[in-house]
Amino acid sequence: MKMRPGTPTGFLLCGKEWTEGESFEVRSPWDQGLVGRVTIATRADARQAVSHAVASLRRTRALPRWKRREILEEVAATLTAQHDRFVQLIVAEAGKPMRLARAEVDRAILTFKTAAEESARLGGESLPLDLTQGNEGRWGLLQRFPIGPVLAITPFNFPLNLVAHKLAPAIAAGCPILLKPAPQTPFTALALGEAILKAGWPEEALAVLTLSNADTAWLAEKEDRIKLVSFTGSAKVGWDIKARSGRKRVLLELGGNAALIIHGDWHDLDSAALRTAHSAFGYAGQSCISVQRVFVERKIFQTFVWKLVDITEKLVSGAPSNEGTEVGPLVRASDADRIEAWIAEAVKAGAKLVTGGERNGPLITPAILSATKPGMKIRDEEVFGPVVLVEPYEEFEQALADVNHSKYGLQAGLLTRDAGRILTAYRELEVGAVIVGDTPSWRLDPMPYGGVKESGMGREGIRSAIEEMTEPRLLVMSGLS
Repeated sequence: MKMRPGTPTGFLLCGKEWTEGESFEVRSPWDQGLVGRVTIATRADARQAVSHAVASLRRTRALPRWKRREILEEVAATLTAQHDRFVQLIVAEAGKPMRLARAEVDRAILTFKTAAEESARLGGESLPLDLTQGNEGRWGLLQRFPIGPVLAITPFNFPLNLVAHKLAPAIAAGCPILLKPAPQTPFTALALGEAILKAGWPEEALAVLTLSNADTAWLAEKEDRIKLVSFTGSAKVGWDIKARSGRKRVLLELGGNAALIIHGDWHDLDSAALRTAHSAFGYAGQSCISVQRVFVERKIFQTFVWKLVDITEKLVSGAPSNEGTEVGPLVRASDADRIEAWIAEAVKAGAKLVTGGERNGPLITPAILSATKPGMKIRDEEVFGPVVLVEPYEEFEQALADVNHSKYGLQAGLLTRDAGRILTAYRELEVGAVIVGDTPSWRLDPMPYGGVKESGMGREGIRSAIEEMTEPRLLVMSGLS
């Protein structure tokens, strides 16, 4: 698979690149330059992909663990060898700053290496069943088997690593995969699909389909031969897919408006401000765990705010291909329009714009707001942009309540040295993970990852995803001599 701006790149089906049919253009979020053209997969292509996936299940299920591990290790090696290629793809189609694109490729390598290790650990247990008289000689064996064909739907913001978080555990589990990448970022996914096939994964067991959203929804709703749908993206779309998916298992990793609490006993405010700025504004805040709400104990509030302002105003915004860029473009002009409108709406309703919020084409300068209130979109919804709200609190319990006053619950950060407060927060915060000593943006790829409330259901992270993609099956034995 090679990017050819004048000639459509094909989607992957049965190990072949299919280029016949209508195509769409992929353009740079930075300057709208043509990145390339991609052939659109049809509903008939999707049916064919499902048929091949179903037929390949017997083969993928029977792949020995050493072979699955070998394939995953080979993909990790390819990503290492082609590191610069994947960085350039991410920068070009996602508009991600160069430094962050490099970090994403490094993370994807770790994801595949972890999956290789977990594929070897995928075991079971022996169960004694001679527990009552008359059952002498009975015993059980419990093993996990692949659930079947998986439909994976991925977003634009991590076009390599979030795809890896679908494909790597599916390979480790022995599940055939149909991948629908985001329309803004198909090239990175196609390149990864190519690497997986070259590593030895069966051709019939992987399809990378550039489907329309309507045909993807049809696939999730009507195609009962798909056994699991794994979706990462917006809450609205995710829950709609869940409603359409019938009896399929559904794994949702959705959005959030992640919060950080900074208590007065946290003395390193310089580090806290630096981490907050990078968490809120890196990649223009286009991450579901980008810190959006910061609650600071009042006695350190003003000091923290001005430290944050000082760091924020020094951040470099601009072209993602420039080495020094920290804040790149929004992926769509409509996103910049929406964020600009939400800031203006909040200010009109009484919020204070401390700094930033200026529009320059695809860029919005990092914005810090205060005096926001529940009911404002910029506080209640997921901004998914370079905006952070900083508010004071008097009592720690008030801060916990402010964090929980949200329909989302993905991750929360906590800066305090008090063990009692840490345990209270761990018990009370309605989130998938509490990150102590850092912002909610911290994530290590092997760890369980997911949220509660409208932030999703199920867990990603390699081991957790493998468990989602497998079913336990019990074998009961007796009467053997």
